Amino acid sequence: MARTITRGRYLSRNTLSREQVARINESFARMRHSIPVKYRKKKNIKGPRTSYSGTRPVTVYVMLPLGIINMECELVYSPHDLMTQLTTLKSVGVDGITVNICWGIVEANKPRDYNWEGYNQLFSIIRQSGFNKMQVLMSFHECVGDDAHIPLPKWIKEIGEKNPDIYFTDGQGTRNTETLTWGIDEERVLGDRTAVEVYTDYMRSFRDEFDELFQDRSIFKVEVGLGACGELRYPSSLSGEFHLQCYDKYLRKSLEKAAETAQDSSCWGTPPDCSTFFCDDHDYDSPRGTFFLKWYSQYLIDHGVRVLKMAVPLFKPARTSVKLSGNATDNHAAERAAGFYDGYKPIAIMLRRHEAHLNFTCVEADEFVCKVENAGWVSGIAVSGQNAFPCYDRQGYGKILEVAKPRNDLFGRCICSFTYRGLDQTLLEQHNLREFELFVKKMHGTIKKYEDFVADDPVALRTRAGLKKSERV
Repeated sequence: MARTITRGRYLSRNTLSREQVARINESFARMRHSIPVKYRKKKNIKGPRTSYSGTRPVTVYVMLPLGIINMECELVYSPHDLMTQLTTLKSVGVDGITVNICWGIVEANKPRDYNWEGYNQLFSIIRQSGFNKMQVLMSFHECVGDDAHIPLPKWIKEIGEKNPDIYFTDGQGTRNTETLTWGIDEERVLGDRTAVEVYTDYMRSFRDEFDELFQDRSIFKVEVGLGACGELRYPSSLSGEFHLQCYDKYLRKSLEKAAETAQDSSCWGTPPDCSTFFCDDHDYDSPRGTFFLKWYSQYLIDHGVRVLKMAVPLFKPARTSVKLSGNATDNHAAERAAGFYDGYKPIAIMLRRHEAHLNFTCVEADEFVCKVENAGWVSGIAVSGQNAFPCYDRQGYGKILEVAKPRNDLFGRCICSFTYRGLDQTLLEQHNLREFELFVKKMHGTIKKYEDFVADDPVALRTRAGLKKSERV
């Protein structure tokens, strides 16, 4: 019988189904925690890691700036300058490029009036620079960056002026115009279409426009935006005040319908008072509070299901991924307000069922991001990550590497890809670029022993000078 377990790997997927692999891996995780601490294999290593040579390779993407395409869907950057930057990235080992596709640009003025001109030009330059692997972000939210601010389409704004309930609303009546409420996923309030139909038509137009890039696998992965900041979560802050975002009339109607089967629908069909719900008297732990939070988190998952059912088959053979915030906290009220009542595992299971990957942000968050990372791994799905802030130094890259390739993981797991956010002239300066190149090599597992020691000496880096023969690789 062929071995199904190898060092540092999950069970073979060639002989088992995805569900069986996930169940077995989860069993291993429970077994690990059931072993008394004194008998566990000690793998907790303190101090900086000295070598990534021979580690599993992680694909590295670099995200282009948000403002590279303007509101008229025109390429802002000079093609020559952009080609120079891309060629530089290619020379230091970057595998692919990430592009943000903004709904507010492409379908800006009228329903079903799509303008892909700027993105056509951009993809052409990317391919000419030597990159044959791209991932794109389907952004159905208001996009804000250091160099751009891209709101929702104008025609959506016009509908919102007449019917503000198309936006998420908190208990104080404040409308969050960053993204559309999930309550209209199946309500025909956007002209003659539901929100899911609008998203699907947009994604289908993109697939038709760039079908050639899908067929030759140049577009390797598509990340589908499912909420605030493109993340699958309610648009409530993960720190600070906790405002439940379910007071628009469509989500309230859904809550009332769900409460009809509850013991006291007249009371449970009304959203709770946020000013007292998360206080010390633990309203959220009451029967009504538990009912509400389960409905609240399940609606988040249902939204993901509705969109992924359309997106995943549409984008094949490209992979589809969903972004979750890795900027979690140890404050359960914040996570519950964002829709994570039972943590991240139910979301990971939903992604597995729909053949979607998981991508988490804020990879620098270390211990908190591990919640998301482990949920994906235990559920048997591929996990990717991206940084939240620009990074130029070895210490910052070291934190990212510790999350991407954790030394203390029992199964030797690592993320499958990483997206670097923060491409600018500072990154392309000689010293910073050299540090970034070393980081890419560590991600690839191709770093040489001598390179860490002579990183500040470009001459020695090229000739391996200054080291004893026994220290060379």
